[in-house]
Amino acid sequence: MSKGFFKVPIPINETVLSYAPGSTERKLLKEAIEAARSFEVDIPMYIGAKEVRTNNKKALRPPHDHQHILGYYHQGDKSHIHAAIQAALDAKRDWEKLAWQERASIFLKAADLIAGPYRNKLNAATMLGQSKNAYQAEIDSACELIDFLRFNVEYMSEIYAQQPPISPRGVWNKVEHRPLEGFVFALTPFNFTAIAGNLPSSVALMGNVVVWKPADTQIYAANVIMQIFKEAGLPDGVINLIYVDGPEAGDIIFKHPDFAGIHFTGSTAVFQNIWKTIGENIHRYKTYPRIVGETGGKDFILVHPSANIEIANTAIIRGAFEYQGQKCSAASRVYIPASLWPALKDAMIRDISSFKMGGVEDFSNFINAVIDEKSFDKLTGYIDAAKNDPDVSILIGGNYDKSKGYFIEPTVLVASKPNYITLCDELFGPVLTIFVYEDDQFEETLKLVDETSIYALTGAVIAQDRYAIAQATESLKNAAGNFYINDKCTGAVVGQQPFGGARGSGTNDKAGSMINLLRWVSPRTIKEVFDSPTNYRYPFMEEE
Repeated sequence: MSKGFFKVPIPINETVLSYAPGSTERKLLKEAIEAARSFEVDIPMYIGAKEVRTNNKKALRPPHDHQHILGYYHQGDKSHIHAAIQAALDAKRDWEKLAWQERASIFLKAADLIAGPYRNKLNAATMLGQSKNAYQAEIDSACELIDFLRFNVEYMSEIYAQQPPISPRGVWNKVEHRPLEGFVFALTPFNFTAIAGNLPSSVALMGNVVVWKPADTQIYAANVIMQIFKEAGLPDGVINLIYVDGPEAGDIIFKHPDFAGIHFTGSTAVFQNIWKTIGENIHRYKTYPRIVGETGGKDFILVHPSANIEIANTAIIRGAFEYQGQKCSAASRVYIPASLWPALKDAMIRDISSFKMGGVEDFSNFINAVIDEKSFDKLTGYIDAAKNDPDVSILIGGNYDKSKGYFIEPTVLVASKPNYITLCDELFGPVLTIFVYEDDQFEETLKLVDETSIYALTGAVIAQDRYAIAQATESLKNAAGNFYINDKCTGAVVGQQPFGGARGSGTNDKAGSMINLLRWVSPRTIKEVFDSPTNYRYPFMEEE
């Protein structure tokens, strides 16, 4: 095999296509959506070299059109969990021995496949399966996933290049970054196809083998991701994709001696339970597992009296209602000074009233459906409670209908108390709560923003006053892992804003950065001596 110190292609953020009327990409995406709706796909599990089908088939339906069937996936059981673990372990030896540049080539090819021939298929799958409009799908399942794959290769090469700076004469000091000893469990969410692709692939890139369980409501697009990985040349068994019951998977995986880590995005409660379970089983493992998770958020926007009204309004309504508020980073609580409230209220009503809501097939719709009936019922429960609570009023929205799809109007609540439940609880939907504070209470409001929530994922301050910006940046330094100044609190870009939060929002291992990839290797230091000592005595021991 030829040798060399290989330089990887310099990553550049993928260009976001506009899908404007008359554009080629708009025409091709509409054709892909129509094609996907025209037949029912049969989705197997991928375990080792096998496409596994069972007698337990589950229907996949668009959240905005739940009478339509997109296809069926094959539900697995405990036997498939065991099989996936064994397939991963069987693949481990050859995969971790493969030269790093060969692994890099596979995922760089996957990025190019998404950028080219699979772009419309993957975007269409995300739009239909997860009810995302064309722009939200483009920035997610196309651009962000492409960026993850390309930038992670760059970060991998930088990690391998990190070596001890000093090797004295006669000594060569080296560090190798080994894959973890065992397999990694990737547990991925419904809301971002990019996250679903990144969690298993970033782990595999570093030489690890993976058992991947996606959210049931993301399986439609996860299947396309797996097809892409296979076409890119990913060897059998490196990533095993299974559709099984979550507690059953946990019961088997977290008791396995070869469990080496979990890469997770999901709810705080689930992650805390996983952490507890791992702790209870810590004596079973060959090594201490890596626990990496991005969990909940109760993300804020703080408006200062010096803020520009239109900047604040745009940041609030985009941050709160893009993808129906189902982003981990979505704005769900906003603090507005009394002096700006009348004008800002009018601007919000003006713009929210102009939103169109409906299926993703109509590109003029800004708002689509929430993910499923369980989410719909939870969110409408909060809305109904607000309608009967004297401590809160509904500024706009409050209506809903699930007869065709799980549609909830973008709803803005105004709470009279800063500890009202929707200012504290994570809702994960198109429900925004506003608290109006007195202009001279900015410092007190900073304390309120910091202490109201257990989470610390994203947040933003909107202000023109530089002293206020500096004050907010310092006071809220622990309240958000991603902090924005004069912008919405969503939209982190790989290579620009590594993403993750602390407190109840996760381990802050920053997806889209070298920090995350370092969690999936176990360094070994190697010291080689060329002129080795042959006498145990040191000079200080010699006679005078």
